[in-house]
Amino acid sequence: MKYVSVLIPEGDISLTNVEGIHHILAEVNRIAERAGRPPFFHFQLVGKHRSQFLKQNFFSIHASHLITEDFKTDLIIIPALHGDIFKSVEINQGLVPWIIDQYTQGAEVMSLCTGAFLLGATGLLDGRSCATHWVHVNEFRDRYPRVQVVDDKVLTDENGIYTSGAAYSYLNLILYYIEKQASRDIAIFIAKLFALDMGRTSQSQFIIFQGYKQHNDESILKAQEFIEQHYQQKLSVDEVATHVSLGRRNFERRFKSATANSVFEYLQRVKVEAAKKQLEHGGKTINEVMYDIGYTDVKAFRDVFKKVVGMSPGEYRDRYTKEPAY
Repeated sequence: MKYVSVLIPEGDISLTNVEGIHHILAEVNRIAERAGRPPFFHFQLVGKHRSQFLKQNFFSIHASHLITEDFKTDLIIIPALHGDIFKSVEINQGLVPWIIDQYTQGAEVMSLCTGAFLLGATGLLDGRSCATHWVHVNEFRDRYPRVQVVDDKVLTDENGIYTSGAAYSYLNLILYYIEKQASRDIAIFIAKLFALDMGRTSQSQFIIFQGYKQHNDESILKAQEFIEQHYQQKLSVDEVATHVSLGRRNFERRFKSATANSVFEYLQRVKVEAAKKQLEHGGKTINEVMYDIGYTDVKAFRDVFKKVVGMSPGEYRDRYTKEPAY
């Protein structure tokens, strides 16, 4: 049996994570009970305080164990942090040594969505891959430059450290963990019971690309604005570099350092984001959308779109074009 400790940081956290995990793991244990087997998981809440109020005092939550107490844990789960994430990390610095100590003693650690920011503060993610909410990817890179952020992934699993992507992607990670600790058959049953999309590995289709601009390189900001205003044209790297009066090699280096994208990647993502919006609104064929964003080669457009979004333009249109709900 695995002792699963859901950590309760101070401040605003995702109660959905807490209750959802409890509900799903309890159902897994009921499956084991019906089969005459011992439970797979022991669920417990852990924090610095026995009780705390959340969500403007609408809810209260009660820890079954304090971090100062001696108890068994095989997995620590850090739920998503809401509100001011950096403030949440700051006020929860007291949890960091305990997380590190438990990992050193053999416990695994899992962060859900923006819970990765608290996990990042432990240093345990340094040199490892990490998923988090795509909205906060650039903030995470700034705060933890030694961590390899994978903004397109739903989950990561590396040396006893697990992370999940945006919001409800935590359900995919919990399914993955259930399959790993119980069995694939049980994970499949849970997926069907809770109507979950099992096996999803990418959150690319959900990302709304907004180029990172919280840097201080004025030339690169000017280049980003130029790309975003002229993406319909057939821009070259040399042309953009010339526009901001930089040599190509220096320009490419500074652009990558400032935005975490190469110039070519940035242009592709701006074009694809424009295409996604047109496909969502409907009314145009895929070829018309392609020409509108500056592509003339159907195969090239489809290949780039699928690389960035994780599905073809046609699949994206079918999924997201507005249609009657009845």
